[in-house]
Amino acid sequence: MTEAEGPGPEDRKPKSDEAHSAFTPPPGMEPEVPDEDQATSEFALPEGLATAPAGSEGSAFAAPATYSAQHSPPAYTPPPAPSFPASSPWQDRMRTMLRMPVDVRPVPEAAQRQTESGPAVGRVLDLTLRIGELLLAGGEGAEDVEAAMFAVARSYGLDRAEPTVTFTLLSITHQPSLVGNPVSASRTVRRRGTDYTRLAAVFRLVDDISAPDVEISLEEAYRRLAVIRRNRHPYPTWVLTAAAGLLAGAASVLVGGGVTVFFCAALGAILGDRLAWYFADRGLPEFYQFVVAAMPPAAIGVALKLAEFDVRASAVITGGLFALLPGRALVAAVQDGLTGFYITASARLLEVMYLFIGIIIGVLVVIYVGLQFGAAPNPDEVLQIPHRPVLQTFASMVLVFTFAILLQQERSTVWIVTLNGGVAWVTFGALRAADLPPVPSTAVAAGLVGLFGQLFSRYRFASALPYVTAAIGPLLPGSATYFGLLSIAENRLDRGLASLTSAAAIALAIAIGVNLGSESSRLFMRIPGARSAAKRRAAAKRTRGF
Repeated sequence: MTEAEGPGPEDRKPKSDEAHSAFTPPPGMEPEVPDEDQATSEFALPEGLATAPAGSEGSAFAAPATYSAQHSPPAYTPPPAPSFPASSPWQDRMRTMLRMPVDVRPVPEAAQRQTESGPAVGRVLDLTLRIGELLLAGGEGAEDVEAAMFAVARSYGLDRAEPTVTFTLLSITHQPSLVGNPVSASRTVRRRGTDYTRLAAVFRLVDDISAPDVEISLEEAYRRLAVIRRNRHPYPTWVLTAAAGLLAGAASVLVGGGVTVFFCAALGAILGDRLAWYFADRGLPEFYQFVVAAMPPAAIGVALKLAEFDVRASAVITGGLFALLPGRALVAAVQDGLTGFYITASARLLEVMYLFIGIIIGVLVVIYVGLQFGAAPNPDEVLQIPHRPVLQTFASMVLVFTFAILLQQERSTVWIVTLNGGVAWVTFGALRAADLPPVPSTAVAAGLVGLFGQLFSRYRFASALPYVTAAIGPLLPGSATYFGLLSIAENRLDRGLASLTSAAAIALAIAIGVNLGSESSRLFMRIPGARSAAKRRAAAKRTRGF
């Protein structure tokens, strides 16, 4: 190949892969090899540049002259944990910690119930779920159930546990460390029952487990829980049936009934209770149990109208409605909604709506049949209730007393809640005598019920439900409900719907008043650690619509 021809394609190819590197030195240029003790970092000072003398301003990367690694502060200083006195109720302590971030919760003391290898995570989570199941099935609010579950898990060494409660599902997750795999467990609540004696026993168990000066092993906690589940109800069936009759009779006296009306209302409620038990034994849903339970009092009221007895037949039906209105579920639903558990609150309100519709269907069917036979009721009779303060106060206390028995309360709490209900009725009567409308009068009276119930529960470290639920019995909107049903049966839909709307407003006033009274007790009751926790984390406060 001549010079004129130039290099060929083979000659233009690189001899090796080094030709592709932009950092390959040209031929004849040897790279400098640094010594082993020579700094090669790009942050090293160039050769020939003298360091700044001591006391003068140097590099931005140089340590200050006053710096000492030995006395340097730690990289992260957690905020001081709040103190929780052992004498404070465990409900307040656990609620406060649940609203705090995990990294600032106080570390639990060395648990005496652990083994050397640490807590038995699976058994602790199972025990926690079983306790939460009993509380939720007994009608306890979702916030209190979460607080109880957190107290049990924390007491057995699982301080990084997060419980979650919905209407039928309980779950809890424990993360042993920031890098450890979380452990989760869940449990479904399939059966619900009303037994406040069992509820109080579970609260005592949680109180003993969370108490720092009481040592309860896992085996002992399981044993006590099994005893609570196996315990029979404190009152036999015949006592419950008699209590239902007395409740309806006392409610009929509240709305103007006499002796004859008292016994007729009691008989209707007893028959309705027996029919509901019969349907329950056959496995029918609770909706149909309420339908058949509402029919006997309505049938007796219609029969009195057909026989043209000079009695207040409407009081018989109204008394039977008092024994069926789901006040317990309504209070729990509104409480969950006001405390931020919206899914559980929605499900409970839907349950209340179904039960209320069942009552409406049962009464409407009987009233409609009675109208076909000429039993024309007097609508004004429902609204014209005579004022008998002493007799009505006594009847209201009898109503609360029997309601407490139906809720299977402990005998030591029956008298307290009876007194609480009597105070509520006197307050309601005084406000109505002062021409205050029914809804605000009911809300104020229910607020007193919630306030006193919360104080009683804090005094005894127990649930507030046994001191509140039965006490709202005299305030339930039985008359407004019956008047609305009667108007609908007579094809006066505008008046009927307006009266039912008024009954719903009174029911919501009861629930909101009870919750407001319970929360107002915290204004003058010191919750340990709540003030300091709120200062450290303002974002933990509930949202205000944005």
